[in-house]
Amino acid sequence: MIRNPVLPGFNPDPSICRVGEDYYIATSTFEWYPGVQIHQSRDLVNWRLASRPLNRAALLDMRGNPDSCGIWAPCLSYAHGRFWLVYTDVKRLDGNFKDSHNYVTTSDAVDGEWTDRIYVNSSGFDPSLFHDDDGRKWFMNMQWNHRGPGTGGNPEHASFDGILLQQWNEIEGLSGPAINIYPGTARGLTEAPHIFKRNGWYYLTTAEGGTGYRHAVTMARSRSITGPYEDHPQKHLISSAAAPRHPIQRAGHGQYVETPDGETYHTFLMGRPISGPGKSGRFCPLGRETGIERCVWHDDDWLYLEQGGLLPRVEVPSPTDVEPDSPRSVRRTFDGDALPPEFQWLRTPEKDRIFRLGDGSLTLIGRESIGSWFEQALVARRQEHLAYVAETMVSFDPVTYQQAAGLTTYYNRYKFHALLLTHDPDAGRVLSIVSCNGDWPDGKLTMALDAPVRVSDAPVEMRVEVNHASQQFSWRQSGGAWKEVGPALDASVISDEGGRGEHASFTGAFVGMIAFDLTGQGAEARFSRFDYEPRG
Repeated sequence: MIRNPVLPGFNPDPSICRVGEDYYIATSTFEWYPGVQIHQSRDLVNWRLASRPLNRAALLDMRGNPDSCGIWAPCLSYAHGRFWLVYTDVKRLDGNFKDSHNYVTTSDAVDGEWTDRIYVNSSGFDPSLFHDDDGRKWFMNMQWNHRGPGTGGNPEHASFDGILLQQWNEIEGLSGPAINIYPGTARGLTEAPHIFKRNGWYYLTTAEGGTGYRHAVTMARSRSITGPYEDHPQKHLISSAAAPRHPIQRAGHGQYVETPDGETYHTFLMGRPISGPGKSGRFCPLGRETGIERCVWHDDDWLYLEQGGLLPRVEVPSPTDVEPDSPRSVRRTFDGDALPPEFQWLRTPEKDRIFRLGDGSLTLIGRESIGSWFEQALVARRQEHLAYVAETMVSFDPVTYQQAAGLTTYYNRYKFHALLLTHDPDAGRVLSIVSCNGDWPDGKLTMALDAPVRVSDAPVEMRVEVNHASQQFSWRQSGGAWKEVGPALDASVISDEGGRGEHASFTGAFVGMIAFDLTGQGAEARFSRFDYEPRG
């Protein structure tokens, strides 16, 4: 069986394609670097991280991008012996504008060298590329309308002003008129277009309803790629909006794929909410994940979920008899010359300015403050389980309170908790806990300890135990017993629903290592290991 999610933790907006017997899923990475995650599978059950292709400045530089901007909704395809990756780099979130720039890059191998990006347009986000069987290529994206209510094609959500389609090739760029082929249904917020062709029909799938709990995969079709498109008899192919108690929520935004034997599946974005103390009463600590559903074609030439209805299942029949891998603990000691594959950092292509590997440790070079949009020394991995324990060991010699390094659970600049080794003018080398408990304009730094905790000059081991909506920091030195430090903290802050809510930020929860030096002198912190143990 396929057990959903197939890509747990922050892995949204899944674009899927098949090459021979190999399946590939590309997902959004937003402000995390390198950009775009591509996972590979041969059975649709178990997946491995194959590459993060946007790994140099000629492909991506996000310094200054606000939280939840950067890489939105990539589209991965294969044609003419090459992989084609289309992606958006969004430069603005709040306000009427988005400043979303769309690019194309190609590679002979998914884990190979990708070409320098080719700029396409900036008329909207969620771009897609369709390779038609007559040799033409068509570029699509949703059209962003900054003018406000009453001005766009959809009366309820004017900013999402339909799906644009235009011919494109890598030599001449865009050509011919940009045609608005689909305004969307009454659910609105129409985005994420993908086209596939079958039996003379062009099938268009889009995401609708926003990326929260009203999300959906919407389907339409036409005999001509330029339309007009008629809606699916159900309008939507996948959605859990009408079933708030279903274990899979926020279902939407995916893409169609066929197996070598002609079986049909569709990816979708999903969330698994649990109860929490926030204003919504529920939150998805693992963010927006990737699921897969099995589909069937009916005699009317429309695609439907195999089980009928719109609700995706937790367990889905797979095309092969393979069991899902079991969760396992991961211990990293930073012995190699590259980061372990699960780790990423934020925004900058100039990684040598914020970290280096060598001598059996990861050295973070303290730069700007925790939450900076430009140059932040934070190296972290996704939270992939509702309960887990993470540990690290840090060697650091701060000489001022402006220098700090330690362990953090992190969502964005306004939603994090951090256990820090720093300096106190009266007590010397100490531990402190800093938190930020909500998005702008309400987010302010809070200190969880009444007084800092003095520590010796020896390296400090740090630990965080996350259990659903709660988390607890601990520490020790020289192999002693673990000591809890500070109170239990609200882990629901580290989620889409924390702060202003699911549509104000939509990335994912990370846990990792942080260092900053507000003096500008680049004080260095050495981390000798990082352990991640699933607990449930």
